[in-house]
Amino acid sequence: MLFHVTKGDILNMVSQEKIRNIAIIAHVDHGKTTLVDELLKQGGIYRENQATQDRVMDSGDLERERGITILAKNTSVHYKDYKINIVDTPGHADFGGEVERILKMVNGVILLVDAAEGPMPQTRFVLQKALELGHKVIVAVNKIDKPDARIEEVMEEVLELLLDLDATDEQFNSPTVFCSGRQGTASYGPDVVGTDLVPLFETIVNYIPAPEGEVDAPLQMLVSSIDYNEYVGRIAVGRVERGTIKVNQEVTICDFHNPDIKQKGKVVALYEFDGLGKNPIQQASAGEIVALSGMADITIGRTLCAPDCIEPLPFVKISDPTIEMTFAVNDSPFAGKEGKYVTSRNLRDRLEKELMKDVSLHVTEQDNTDAFNVAGRGEMHLSILMETMRREGYEFSVSPPRVLTKVIDGKVCEPIERMVADVPEDCMGSVIEKIGRRKGDLLGMTPMGSRYRLEFLVPSRGLFGYRSEFLTDTKGEGIMSSVLDSYAPMKGEIERRLVGSLIAHESGEAVTYGLGAAQERGAMLIGPGTPVYAGMVVGICSRNEDMTVNVCKRKQLTNMRASGSDEAIRLVPPRIMSLEQCLEFLADDELLECTPKSLRIRKRELDHGIRMRNLMKKRAQENG
Repeated sequence: MLFHVTKGDILNMVSQEKIRNIAIIAHVDHGKTTLVDELLKQGGIYRENQATQDRVMDSGDLERERGITILAKNTSVHYKDYKINIVDTPGHADFGGEVERILKMVNGVILLVDAAEGPMPQTRFVLQKALELGHKVIVAVNKIDKPDARIEEVMEEVLELLLDLDATDEQFNSPTVFCSGRQGTASYGPDVVGTDLVPLFETIVNYIPAPEGEVDAPLQMLVSSIDYNEYVGRIAVGRVERGTIKVNQEVTICDFHNPDIKQKGKVVALYEFDGLGKNPIQQASAGEIVALSGMADITIGRTLCAPDCIEPLPFVKISDPTIEMTFAVNDSPFAGKEGKYVTSRNLRDRLEKELMKDVSLHVTEQDNTDAFNVAGRGEMHLSILMETMRREGYEFSVSPPRVLTKVIDGKVCEPIERMVADVPEDCMGSVIEKIGRRKGDLLGMTPMGSRYRLEFLVPSRGLFGYRSEFLTDTKGEGIMSSVLDSYAPMKGEIERRLVGSLIAHESGEAVTYGLGAAQERGAMLIGPGTPVYAGMVVGICSRNEDMTVNVCKRKQLTNMRASGSDEAIRLVPPRIMSLEQCLEFLADDELLECTPKSLRIRKRELDHGIRMRNLMKKRAQENG
């Protein structure tokens, strides 16, 4: 079979020795995406007069709003005659599944560490995965121009981390580069101010090995990522392990963990990553990271092989989910008023579509078919999915998060998180006390100037609802992050919420008179004119019990009581909660109603009389 190759394609085809495949890994907010911005600028991707935006790799609306990377993304830059394929990875532990699978595509990693904060929990997690795969590591100490930078101590902490993770001698002696991602500079020494990123480019080219793989051998390519396009369907992304892949080539799709899977496929279109876009090419050889379309059933972890040599590649085992929520059809009195997609079929199709791209997500259908158990890495992992679905027009309800336990040696074990908190010195006591109440154990305390770094082992369920409390206790100055550490026997009952809910007594529209009476019992979540229904949570009770209030109650106007005789009612502005804060607040008998326009907390059982009877039964059982 003949393939038409243009002059441009020949120029684009880079020899295997001139290719470098790297991933940038780091803790959230340590500056990965900003550094990639500068690599792109200095790698000649933009015209001299081209307008650019910050964090160009964070292309999603949610990523730009929150300032975090959610999906791993591919790009490439050219340095001299080398082509450097770069994968920008998420830094948040909840999106660790993204990091784990893309590490199979690269030959080395740049470990980015903040010059002030040092290695954090997610740094440990992603570095461990990279070391297990035998990748070479370049340590990049970033933000060296920060006033509170402590470069020498951070370098010591990185070495301790490498020792702790059983790095090989070569990995322990990894080269170190000192960067300022925002300024676009790098240098070989902490005292030398760089002028550009040439030291980093040179270190990548000289230290990271070129990809291996025989160009003349039969084709073998592992799919590490899936993209989706409305016009061409699924787009598979991966590295060509050996051989050459060509447009219109017949391939066999196989799976290392399921030998029965052997499907025929055809490469309809083939693309290489070039800068911020994808260029169509006719062929690619071993070592190149490519995207291809034309196979409707392709999924992450499958291998594309030549039909006469079927040898599937093993795929990295993705860590199991730790928490689960129930996504169900919205059955509240306001159901169907604000959403475009409201049925169980819509919900099922959307969750199945998400499973194509997210390997760390698990979905199981419940017996009643209107509800689905969705398991993920953490609250943020699932809340990002919920927010994305809301914006797409879906309406549904979700249950409070619950941890997924495992039976180990006959004992029921729960996930334990390694939590690190940087807090002002005067706030240490309240943080240690609160974590102690949530069954957490203090591992260590490290002074960092006027602040302290506290390290804990806490049950995952103990961290539900703690983030907002932590920010209050540290006056907004605390930084906390956590990553899954291990599983341990259940630690007993944890009282998660010390306040109750204010529940609407009847359906209608909230009015100032009713809200004025209700706000004496706690903080309100709604303002005047808000439609409510019986059983909807309208406020936070100041006592540790639920209380029913009538926010729709109007003032009786008679001859004896004139409307203007009382003094004017002053309402406290309502507390507007974000999606994550709503999930943190949910009690076990409550649901969160998500629509494109609203977030409403409600009781599972809307009828006040039935709720009271169930409560009396429960108390009777507890008292024997």
